Amino acid sequence: MKKPNFRNKNEEEIKAYIAKNKLDAQRSDTGLYYLICKQGEGAKPTCDSNITISYIGYLTNGTIFDKSESLEINLSVVIEGWKEGIQHFKEGGEGILLIPAHLAYGNTDYGSIPGGSVLIFDILLTKVF
Repeated sequence: MKKPNFRNKNEEEIKAYIAKNKLDAQRSDTGLYYLICKQGEGAKPTCDSNITISYIGYLTNGTIFDKSESLEINLSVVIEGWKEGIQHFKEGGEGILLIPAHLAYGNTDYGSIPGGSVLIFDILLTKVF
């Protein structure tokens, strides 16, 4: 049995979330939406940079599935939505990533995240090294 494709559903869900919360988000060619609240003034990461980041990850219904005050990680090992999205920020930058399922965990359940879910992250990029 073929699993459903969530791209169109995710796009509608993200647009509805943006409208409801009056966000001024940008859309990339991949379908990722991002909003830079504070640009930051430091280095800009690349797809294989080591970073330190504070974040809260939640679903469009507000259910928080993950958070960290100070995660050190290499961008080469994160979901595609982070790999692409975090490169829009500079060190010290803050904002929001709205990530469709095809740039996250796809149709597969991942822990408390149901397959096909849009993931939203409030992020603060504290260090690029």
